[in-house]
Amino acid sequence: MDTDVTVKSTVWLERAGEYLLGEPEAQLLEAVERVGSIKEAAKAVALSYRTAWARIQTLERAMGRPVVRSRAGGPGGGATTLTPEGRELVRGLLELSKRVEVTVVREYRPAPALMQ
Repeated sequence: MDTDVTVKSTVWLERAGEYLLGEPEAQLLEAVERVGSIKEAAKAVALSYRTAWARIQTLERAMGRPVVRSRAGGPGGGATTLTPEGRELVRGLLELSKRVEVTVVREYRPAPALMQ
């Protein structure tokens, strides 16, 4: 069964029918956690700061609580981290995405015409 046709899937979360979080936002939030800055995280995932901040604000409004926590600069400098809820949200989405991808790949059966 050698074919160049592959199957892909996309998982996202919604609340009350409104988009909440998908892989792009999860990658942004992972980068925030890794680098400690929304500005640097935005660069890491090829977004403008304005777009990154808008996505975080939209997510926080939809969640009804913060997903990032910022500490103002000072002698040690400022930092932004994920809240426990933000970490759990990202972890849950990414784990679900991996499980769905494994299932989709396992279950896909290409049409005979695609195998020629």
